Amino acid sequence: MRVLILGADGYLGWSLALHLSNEGHMVYGLDNFMRRSWVRKMNSETAIPVGSIQERLQGFFDTFGYLMRFETISMEDYPQLCQYISDIKPDAIVHLAECPSAPYSMHGVHEAAFVMRNNVIGTLYLLHAMRENAPDAHLIKLGTMGEYGTPDMDIPEGFFEVSANRLDGQNKMVRLPFPRQAGSWYHWSKVHDSMNVKFACDIWGLRSTDIMQGVVYGTQIDAMKGALGLIDPRLRTRLDFDEAFGTVINRFVCQAIVGHPLTVYGDVGKQTRGFLPLRDSMQCLTLAIDNPPEEAGEYRVFNQFENTYSVVELAEKVQSVGNDFDLNVEIGHYEKPRTEVEEHYYNPAHQHLFDLGYKPSSADMMAELSLMFFDLMEYKDRIKKYKDALIPKIRWRGEHEEVDRIR
Repeated sequence: MRVLILGADGYLGWSLALHLSNEGHMVYGLDNFMRRSWVRKMNSETAIPVGSIQERLQGFFDTFGYLMRFETISMEDYPQLCQYISDIKPDAIVHLAECPSAPYSMHGVHEAAFVMRNNVIGTLYLLHAMRENAPDAHLIKLGTMGEYGTPDMDIPEGFFEVSANRLDGQNKMVRLPFPRQAGSWYHWSKVHDSMNVKFACDIWGLRSTDIMQGVVYGTQIDAMKGALGLIDPRLRTRLDFDEAFGTVINRFVCQAIVGHPLTVYGDVGKQTRGFLPLRDSMQCLTLAIDNPPEEAGEYRVFNQFENTYSVVELAEKVQSVGNDFDLNVEIGHYEKPRTEVEEHYYNPAHQHLFDLGYKPSSADMMAELSLMFFDLMEYKDRIKKYKDALIPKIRWRGEHEEVDRIR
């Protein structure tokens, strides 16, 4: 297929470009490099160095034998967006071009407004551009499991059925979107996105798969390796570890490497979420691309994760693997910067991708963590240079003050 990746310079976007090309798809890219500037604004940098887009594209060409057409376009530049989509006529569009950080959105009024505008308005431009230039393309839009929050009930894949009484006395089963309980301005922007995408499918007959993805971790996928099985540095993807853009496992591993206590939020740390390794995220996204909705107007939701874990469970796993590397990893409990409950019921469904053939790459997270430590130990000094970014300072109630350790 001809697949356009929006956000192709990012952690997931670059990895997906490699994976899809390795699977035989023709990939096109778009990005305006905002992720690089956001992380610098957090006084941090990617732990694994990545080159300029020119260097990355040359590595891509040397590996896959074709030059990815890549454009530097903002999602809000509607004429250029339309022209690019019209030129390449994609079969699928993967939308990863959003600001993916809850803490960043809670930093202040300007960041909150930016995240809403960038994510919600950018997606609206994309939907209109698809209607005008690629109405038969399949939109794979990256959502987040965080849209659901932590309700005290089982979480279905997007929708649930309820029995409703009509005024004439008849009873009818109604399919309704599962109530959202987002926990940050970022997560609410994704909720608005989901509703807007569904509405576009309803009124224009677009096809879309909304991926409610869990937290991704990992440093590599097989497509980054050359003919001799060695990683080509030009094909590496970024890995962030700051409080805003570093996902929890990636941040924990970086903390362990530089001797910083793992920052578990709260006294017990039993906040539970869904997680999956980077290679499984690529597998799941590809399954969605390879199996588009059959009917025009179909909007479907896939919950995408391998398993659920509490934060303290993750810290203990990282500690165990880190100690195998002689790092003497310490777990610390810190004040909660977020407004969230520490202990809660959490049981989301995630069957749709398994029905399409998803097979977790490893039943044991420890092997993936070991690979991460092996990859990141080389960059210990680089991470240490930005160690201040490892400690949360953005508080959900508006203060900006480094959290204290409580035990």
